Amino acid sequence: MRKDRSAKLPEVGNKQNRISEGTSIVGEIKSESDFRIDGKLEGKIESTGKVVIGKNGLLKGTLICKEADLEGIVDGNLNVEGLLNLRASAVVKGDVATGRLAVEPGADFNASCNMGNGVKNLSNDDVRKETGKSA
Repeated sequence: MRKDRSAKLPEVGNKQNRISEGTSIVGEIKSESDFRIDGKLEGKIESTGKVVIGKNGLLKGTLICKEADLEGIVDGNLNVEGLLNLRASAVVKGDVATGRLAVEPGADFNASCNMGNGVKNLSNDDVRKETGKSA
């Protein structure tokens, strides 16, 4: 009788890891899947997926990931390969390197920011208003 082992293997990258509200961690985290922080992390988090920092979440340290969606507080260095999305409740202090940046009104962004070459202007109307020229 042949056993099918593939049915028992965990699927990498399709689950979301989570630090729940009321939890504090000091250290370094590496993940090959998405990650959500609603508690506190002091240290470094590195993910090949998307990292979400919830409204009550706090990261003091370094974030390295593919994409990030921030609602809480980040004090440190961010290196986001793709889109860094700052929600209205987000507070970001430190150094930021990202491919693309979206900031909702109300977000507190006190950081030096370096964006990659992949950034493009999403609103040609704003260019026309500022320069008086057609885009």
